[in-house]
Amino acid sequence: MHTLFVTGMTCGGCIKAVTKAIQMQDARATVQVDLATQQLEIESRLDREVLITIVTNAGFPVAN
Repeated sequence: MHTLFVTGMTCGGCIKAVTKAIQMQDARATVQVDLATQQLEIESRLDREVLITIVTNAGFPVAN
């Protein structure tokens, strides 16, 4: 499980965009998003650095 803190996530569209971007690289990945804390919890075979790149490329900078 990877936990990432991101900035700029404000709505369901943001959740869809991030989830889709991650699942395009790992179809089995699960993504849970807490908009209040802007925290992503990701269960994926991908390593942390790859996930950070994917989320950042989707338009949501990772804060940690």
